Amino acid sequence: MTTVDQIVAWIDRLESVYVENKEYLTELDSAIGDADHGINMARGFTAAKKTLADNPPEDIGAALKSVSMTLIKTVGGASGPLFGTFFLKAAAKAAGQSELDADGIETLFEEGILGIKQRGKAEVGDKTMIDAWEPALAALKERHTAGASTKELLEAAVGAAEKGRDSTIPLVARKGRASYLGERSKDHQDPGATSVVLMLAAARDTLA
Repeated sequence: MTTVDQIVAWIDRLESVYVENKEYLTELDSAIGDADHGINMARGFTAAKKTLADNPPEDIGAALKSVSMTLIKTVGGASGPLFGTFFLKAAAKAAGQSELDADGIETLFEEGILGIKQRGKAEVGDKTMIDAWEPALAALKERHTAGASTKELLEAAVGAAEKGRDSTIPLVARKGRASYLGERSKDHQDPGATSVVLMLAAARDTLA
C-alpha cells in the first residue's frame, strides 16, 4: 500500500531530481523552446516540497491537491498548468484516502494523464510529454491486469516512458512552442517527455 508519507517522499525526491537535472532540461528546452523548462520544474517542486513541509497533509488527496496548486502558481510556461492539472485530477480520485493499493495507483495516473490530454489537446506523435505519458499508462495498465505489484507497474511505466521520450527525437513538433520551428524541431528530445520519465522513476523509487 502507498501511504501519505510515501506521496510526500515522492515530492521530496522530485525536488531533488529536478534540481539535479535543471541544467540538462533547460539545455533540451533551449533547442526547441524558451530555455526555461528545467528552471521552472526545479522552482515548482522546490516550492511544492516546502508547502507540504509547512502544511503536512491529512490524506493523499490533500497532498496531491497542495502540489497542484503550488505548481500552477509557481511554474511558468505550459509545464505549470499541465503538471498542475495532472496532480489536481489525481487528487480528486484520492480524496480522503490514507492509502492506495495498485488499483488506486493506476487510477491516480490514469486520471492525471487524462487531465493533461484534455488540457493540452496533444496526442502521441505531437512531440510533447504525451509521447511519454501515453505508453507509460498503457504499460502500467497491462502489468496491473497481469496482477503485478505497484513497483512492477511503475517499473513498466518507466521503461515505456523512456521509449516514448526517445521517440520524440525524430519528430516534427505539432504542439507547443516547439511547433513554431517546424522541421527545425527534428532531432531534438522533448524536454516535457524527459521530465515525465524523471517523474515516473521517482514514483517507482518512493511509492512502492
